[in-house]
Amino acid sequence: MSQRAANEREAQWSAWMRAADDGDDAAYRRFLEALAPAIRSVVRQGMARAGAGSGDIEDVVQETLLAIHLKRDSWDRASPIGPWINAIARYKTVDALRRQGRRAEAPLDDVVEAMAAPAAEDGLARRDAERALATLEGRTHQVVRAISLEGAGIGETARRLGITEGAVRVALHRGLKALARRFGGEDR
Repeated sequence: MSQRAANEREAQWSAWMRAADDGDDAAYRRFLEALAPAIRSVVRQGMARAGAGSGDIEDVVQETLLAIHLKRDSWDRASPIGPWINAIARYKTVDALRRQGRRAEAPLDDVVEAMAAPAAEDGLARRDAERALATLEGRTHQVVRAISLEGAGIGETARRLGITEGAVRVALHRGLKALARRFGGEDR
């Protein structure tokens, strides 16, 4: 991607996120849809560098999108959004690799920049996440909570719930998609 294209993409993402922060649900939906391919690329590169397979890429992409949603108040509107997004994607990739038992590292500055927020915001984000999860039912609720809030891995969640890893992936995907529909402004 040329520098000009990257700058244009950055400007568009920032504009959509600012509009979303101001209540424009359609802009937020466009923002999240535009992010998925870029996040997928960051995750794929991180997994490849660690020698991991590509099986968990979509799970990490979904976890990253959820983290962006939950931490969106931590983005400084005056700062570029691309580095903030990439830091979250790298952090989630490292987290997934560690759950697989692989050694992975992320620059501390990236993690702090992406995930740090004042304590009051963390409490609000946690309450928002709890409220969002309350809209999910049964196994889907349990899977999304275990993976997205508690940091459990796919295998650990499968063992805990007595289901297959495939069933965990399906429930996670369905749960995150349902949350995106409900809270990302998609038609219900």
